[in-house]
Amino acid sequence: MNETPELASFLMDAAAGECAAPEAPLDAAPRHGINPAVTLLDVTVAPPNAIHTDGDAERLIRAISEANGLIPEIGFAVMTTLQARLRAAQWRVTCVIALGDGRQAPRVIDLWPVDPARRAYGLALDIGSTTLAAYLCDLMSSEVIANAKMVNPQVSYGADVMSRVSHSMMYPGAHLQMTAAVRDGVRRLTAEVTARCGIEAAEVLDAVVVCNPIMHHLYLGFDPYELGQAPFTFATSKALHVAARDIDLPIHPLAQAYLLPAVGNHVGADAAAVMLCEDLHCSEAMTLVIDIGTNAEFFLGNSKGIVASSSPTGPALEGAEITHGQRAAPGAIERVRIHPLTKEIRFKVIGSELWSDDPAFEASIHGIGVTGICGSGVIEMVAEMRMAGLIDPTGRIGTRDETGCAACFADGRTTSVTLYRGERHIYVTNNDVREVQMAKAALYASLRLLMDDLGVSSVDRIVLAGAFGSHISVKHAMVLGLIPDCPLEHVSAVGNAAGAGACVALMDVEARRHIERAVQHVRNVETATHADFQAYFLSASDIPNAEDCFSSLAARVVLPEVAFGKRSSRKSPDRKRGRH
Repeated sequence: MNETPELASFLMDAAAGECAAPEAPLDAAPRHGINPAVTLLDVTVAPPNAIHTDGDAERLIRAISEANGLIPEIGFAVMTTLQARLRAAQWRVTCVIALGDGRQAPRVIDLWPVDPARRAYGLALDIGSTTLAAYLCDLMSSEVIANAKMVNPQVSYGADVMSRVSHSMMYPGAHLQMTAAVRDGVRRLTAEVTARCGIEAAEVLDAVVVCNPIMHHLYLGFDPYELGQAPFTFATSKALHVAARDIDLPIHPLAQAYLLPAVGNHVGADAAAVMLCEDLHCSEAMTLVIDIGTNAEFFLGNSKGIVASSSPTGPALEGAEITHGQRAAPGAIERVRIHPLTKEIRFKVIGSELWSDDPAFEASIHGIGVTGICGSGVIEMVAEMRMAGLIDPTGRIGTRDETGCAACFADGRTTSVTLYRGERHIYVTNNDVREVQMAKAALYASLRLLMDDLGVSSVDRIVLAGAFGSHISVKHAMVLGLIPDCPLEHVSAVGNAAGAGACVALMDVEARRHIERAVQHVRNVETATHADFQAYFLSASDIPNAEDCFSSLAARVVLPEVAFGKRSSRKSPDRKRGRH
């Protein structure tokens, strides 16, 4: 990764258990520095006299030019109070100057009394379909001094972005209600991080925003109608400079927000931020970067070329649409292990460090309970069931007699598996397994099409981005067939790389120009309509895969050869064989 040392503290959401291997450095990746779009400059302005009759604004500009060579504009809003402020400060002021990024003239956006303790702050926002994240940064040191996140208030209009697009299509003008909802969430997050640091909103002088294409439109107040139908056209995919007041962003009234450019149809500015954070286009290793969420976005390539795409995986991988699924919160099962011989199941929940077979476990969850299973737990549960022989490659759960597992019980015409019996009976159904299979198959099929596009049969590195990617076990993800086969030690997690990329762009205007140039060389691949998508999808529905060999995984994990009930063929007659 390519962050200043001060950024490193928040880029990794540490995960317990068998999670991603330590991050490996990219080859020859350029590093970004501290070069923000806003600066503070102390100047002394010559007082007026009878001989030199220039106005106060002209003498202020002259003082700024003599101090650092800038010749800035002074906006009308500053001009209205300019004379009173200069005289109150006895002609010595701190100029708040928006430097722009080389395409706009520098502007004086405020005047403050000189105070050596004053700092300049910026806000980086990652506006996701499910989660909003805010990072308050010191622009002078590059330190992230506070961060906060919350559930996107738009979830009341649909768990995923396509549901929200459908809502806006059904109810003309409803997109403005969703815009108001997400902006209210951003206001609350901004208030939280500034209050935590004891600063005023007016001290936040710059902002960078990243989001996926539909959230981009809904945050800016654009109707997402065209993004809901082919050819999925943006209102604009270029980088934007927007006045903070025009998007109700509660920071300095004359500040601007910078929105990174989008990469492709359904690959947005959040993916561009991940690309900026990883500098994929500077690596010689064939690298796959995956940001897994309700909508997964991914890049594949190296310095010779990059392709990108997205996959609507749905919310199953985050715990939604699962019988006892829930978001990651205290009480949610996040780790699962099944003994391969005894078939005994044990687990850990968020809020307790103990495994469920520990005698002190029940006491440790007092007041928390076991409330459900979150995304990382879902992935581990299905993968552990496969490794322990409770499900066969097609995803069918065997009966108690077939598996030898006492936790298996008849549930209508299928079998379910109990995780916990307490105040609530927490179990996984065969339909839950199917939901996970469909989600991971959509993602894997898209990844294989990107590999085909570049003519490669394997990848050198896999980078999992996003908070979700940091909390899943890469071994279990590979057993599931969620990611391609790769040596486990070459798989790394980088935390919220979209948020990190937003912070990089906030700290360094050159990074903004860097990513704007880079995205022009990324080729977007529409995978969902590709002729080979269905064949890859069908094979990827098996666990881990009906056709692709996972040789690196096989060297580490032996999967039992089991088949329950009547096994239906998933082979496609048109599919090429022997591709590994």
